[in-house]
Amino acid sequence: MPEKNSLLDKEILNRVTDNELSCVTAFETAGKLKVPAKDIGEAADRLKIKIVKCQLGLFGYKPDKKIVKAKGPVSAELKAAISNSLEDGKLSCIKAWEIASKLKVERFFVSCACETLKVKIRECQLGAF
Repeated sequence: MPEKNSLLDKEILNRVTDNELSCVTAFETAGKLKVPAKDIGEAADRLKIKIVKCQLGLFGYKPDKKIVKAKGPVSAELKAAISNSLEDGKLSCIKAWEIASKLKVERFFVSCACETLKVKIRECQLGAF
């Protein structure tokens, strides 16, 4: 698989700024190369490139690392969607994205609702957590 790795590596290195790759850029790269997001995360790890600016606000922001915060009441619809998607009391990153898409809200909004509800998000699609 050297060809795949070299293509991935080259594409990632072309998109890196200050040895960082944003979550958005990582997913754009995965889409362009038609590879799973996890492959981008693994390549970034191998290349010692830091993934930043999680679209859920969970990591990669300065100075506090995460920017997600509990915010106001959570609608019954959003609360039910989160509750119905929990596995072992936690919500996976991909489920958070699916909820956002289904309810036509920002991914960050779902993450803030999880903070309000004290629900942990797990399994970053890029493998960052």
